[in-house]
Amino acid sequence: MPHSEALLKLESVRCDFADGTARNTVVNDLSFHVNKGDIACLLGPSGCGKTTTLRAIAGFEPVSSGAIYLNSQPVSTPAHRIPPEQRHLGMVFQDYALFPHLTLWENVCFGLRKLSRAEKQKVAARVLEMVGLNQISHRYPHEISGGQQQRVALARALAPEPALILLDEPFSNLDVDLRRRLALEVRDILKQQGTTALMVTHDQEEAFAMADKVGVMQNGQLQQWDSPFTLYHEPVNRFVAGFIGQGRFIPGKALSPEQVSTELGLIQGNRAYTWNQGTPVQVLLRPDDVQPDPDGPLRALILNKTFTGATSLVQLKLPSGAVVDALFPSNAEEQPGDIVGIRLDVSHLVAFIAEAG
Repeated sequence: MPHSEALLKLESVRCDFADGTARNTVVNDLSFHVNKGDIACLLGPSGCGKTTTLRAIAGFEPVSSGAIYLNSQPVSTPAHRIPPEQRHLGMVFQDYALFPHLTLWENVCFGLRKLSRAEKQKVAARVLEMVGLNQISHRYPHEISGGQQQRVALARALAPEPALILLDEPFSNLDVDLRRRLALEVRDILKQQGTTALMVTHDQEEAFAMADKVGVMQNGQLQQWDSPFTLYHEPVNRFVAGFIGQGRFIPGKALSPEQVSTELGLIQGNRAYTWNQGTPVQVLLRPDDVQPDPDGPLRALILNKTFTGATSLVQLKLPSGAVVDALFPSNAEEQPGDIVGIRLDVSHLVAFIAEAG
């Protein structure tokens, strides 16, 4: 199968920082791999260790234990660290890091010092064309938009044809619409080039738009490494379930490995859990699991309603007092304070044994 071998591999990596006399562990026992040609993403809240991981891969931070491999060669161990400039990596930073006194063309040529002028000209023209900026290569960074600056930063990273590109929160300085659009554009460019990439972000829509594989991090540890689809529909723990997508938990009771009874009725799943019959569980309901049904027997009180375009996100209070979210058509007339009929349409049962207390 093409692209099946791992280009990047982390084995039990730990990164510590000195904090006075104490050692502070920022990344702990981190293992994953990225195959050639894949785009992967580390996703998590601020302070979870994702940027430290990226910097360790780039060679800017040491590892305290474990090892980082590029093309099966160890590049970082506690005893040995290959310098960043010898790792053949491209780096795209959050703040673009363009040289303000150089034109776009000169910025892209900066990492091509070993090439002749004619070769530089050819490479720079090719990568600027790839990101759609060849016509304005004579301009300076301050003369172009933030989205264009980010594309120049990508072109500069791609120019030396690195084995791996690392992207550190690459779209966070851009407005939301541009972010979504640019994430898809960058994915297309990387896929066309067959370039392997690892991005870090706290924005799950960005991660889902860009990546083949996403690793969710919390407190320096990898909670789950999976496709976006599996992360959303089959989270391995409550943190991942709560961090990915929107959703709320309601209490239930396990009837069998695939069935849970709740106040909204029986929920049948598509995978078997290992709990015992009668076990109290918490069931995750996504907004798309709860739908309006004027004739349905289930009733709920509308607490809040947020217009989002084609749909409205409606916050509902169930008879027990539990709260769930639902998606209603945006032209639905029900308002906060109204009692409405609802029904469940759950294709994936996501539930966890209820925590004591």
